[in-house]
Amino acid sequence: MKPETACIHAARDRSHSTGAVAVPIYQSATFAHPGVGHSTGYDYSRTQNPTREHVENLLAALEGGVSASAHASGMAAISTLMELFSPGDEIIATDDLYGGSIRLFDHVSTKNGVALRYVDTSDLSAIEAAITKATKAIFIETPTNPMMKITDIAGVKALTGERDILLIVDNTFLTPYFFNPILLGADIVIHSGTKYLAGHNDTLAGFLVIKSAEIADRLHFLKNTMGGVLSPFDAFLVARGIKTLAIRMERAQQNAMIIAQWLKEQPKVTAVHYPGLPLHPAYELSRRQARGFGAMISFSTDSVETAQNILNKTELILFAESLGGVETLVTYPVTQTHSYVPEAERMKRGIDDKLLRLSVGIEAAEDIIGDLEMAMK
Repeated sequence: MKPETACIHAARDRSHSTGAVAVPIYQSATFAHPGVGHSTGYDYSRTQNPTREHVENLLAALEGGVSASAHASGMAAISTLMELFSPGDEIIATDDLYGGSIRLFDHVSTKNGVALRYVDTSDLSAIEAAITKATKAIFIETPTNPMMKITDIAGVKALTGERDILLIVDNTFLTPYFFNPILLGADIVIHSGTKYLAGHNDTLAGFLVIKSAEIADRLHFLKNTMGGVLSPFDAFLVARGIKTLAIRMERAQQNAMIIAQWLKEQPKVTAVHYPGLPLHPAYELSRRQARGFGAMISFSTDSVETAQNILNKTELILFAESLGGVETLVTYPVTQTHSYVPEAERMKRGIDDKLLRLSVGIEAAEDIIGDLEMAMK
């Protein structure tokens, strides 16, 4: 089944008698037992709910995992994931990581005795040098947020070999429509379902897609125990959003390519970070390991004034947190997504007050460009 077909039909339930084309919303906290020692398969919605189960099955099918777990947000998913680890464990993580993940790691995971070692995971030799006997996982974002660096997933898997090291990949930016890390050796794939999967900036969701049944059982136990699960209505919204994932991703990527090409010709833009441009250092790697480049662009302006003019003066493009919706959004990482990261660390990664991140939507590319052009005058 092709990805665009799978987005619509991969988890279709053929067993129910109503013939409902849309997944029903089972807005029930609890379920009655037929009798002592018997169950319908559903007992309490924290443990499992039919609507949530549907979207979990859909994500597992799209990513090629054996199972998926759905959580109340992307950070709820990562928080549950981190409970796999014990005091004394070490995790190697991408240094150019979403600021919320860094905040969780530095304030909560470290407190719980898990050590984080941040490296440039686009450099395989840096990963190899960081691995120790205590390393239990390698946590990767690709493309990274916000500098759009790319990690060679198959290359990282080759480094870990037969060692007991989990390979974890955040696939929020590319989605399973463009990229399937499990097929390249990843053990767990993360999604902020808030973004492209739901696709309309109207719900929060997070997912863990798991390669092995053993780890899946552990994560479902943790999900049920910790309780940060996805509600039935939000599960419905994500499932509905995924039906149009293919056409949204194709249109947004088409726009992103046009806009990235336009940005690199602008005198007030000093750098454009987009994996779909041949000048990107990992352009060939991106072509090799994924089916697309996505629709996220970061770019640097010639001055703070230019950056803030874009933030303050665009009329079509919205100055807002988040990404992956049908609307084009512009974000200022230095004050939004990465405000927690110490200034010295931000500067070292290129996240300064001239950097903007653009989540390209599905509007007409000409209108998006016209809005940017007007704001930069």
